[in-house]
Amino acid sequence: MSLETEVQQLKEERNALLLAHNYQRPEVQDVADYVGDSLYLSRKAVDAEAPVICFAGVRFMAETAKILNPGKTVLLPDLAAGCGLADSITAEQLRTWKAEHPGAVVVAYINTSADVKAEADYCCTSSNAAKIVSSIPADREILFLPDIFLGEHIRKVTGRTMHLWMGDCPVHAKLRPEDLARARADHPGAEVVAHPECGCSTAALPHVDRILSTDGMVRFAEETRAPEVLVATEVGILHRMRRLNPTTKFLPLSEGAICPYMKQIDLTDVRDSLAQNQFQIEVPPAIAVRARLALERMIAA
Repeated sequence: MSLETEVQQLKEERNALLLAHNYQRPEVQDVADYVGDSLYLSRKAVDAEAPVICFAGVRFMAETAKILNPGKTVLLPDLAAGCGLADSITAEQLRTWKAEHPGAVVVAYINTSADVKAEADYCCTSSNAAKIVSSIPADREILFLPDIFLGEHIRKVTGRTMHLWMGDCPVHAKLRPEDLARARADHPGAEVVAHPECGCSTAALPHVDRILSTDGMVRFAEETRAPEVLVATEVGILHRMRRLNPTTKFLPLSEGAICPYMKQIDLTDVRDSLAQNQFQIEVPPAIAVRARLALERMIAA
């Protein structure tokens, strides 16, 4: 019996929902019930009737699913699946920052720990950050964290003055303007789409055709008729874009844009997680209650 068949059978036996982020390994995406970005998967977790959610992603995503579904079993197939961006700020650091700006509104990117979310007023994803920031009264001070590049992009889009935390995604931050220039030279005429976390997305904005969240990239892939598209984000999304539109040639801005955490989980891990009920994610109730409000605002936006 193939691993794919085992996973499908275990999902049925456990009445489990398998969620996979766009950056996951292709074989994991192919057996998932839903594939998408953090906002889409958060909404699917809330809507799900299944008592078990197996999250093929990274830890903060599984924590988010648990906070939003306290009565369900949430599994993360490998506890080593962390996030460099989420690690760039702690709850203690955020409390210190808030003390320096009393009364400021805190907007936390979803790529943060549950402890940090509990200190935030709003959570957001790259697909709705601008909408959330724009909804905050103009006279309120805003602390935006932890991604400096996303923050810079939102600051330009909204025209709002914000204090930005100096964090970044190690994978996206390595995508620099020089990478973009080299790719442009190798593929003249190709459209360029970039995730706002990219180090090239703000510094080389005039040379990027579209700044898109991962969900935006998926929708773009369905609609574009361009012969070639350069994609500046983690390479895992290319699998889905190519499946959705086999007539367009989707190319990575850099073949090295690989997140080791997003590639931590394989099909064996998913099978073992479903078969052995490992590894269950728990969030302390006091943290979960406070973080839930910020997350519910994100989902409602």
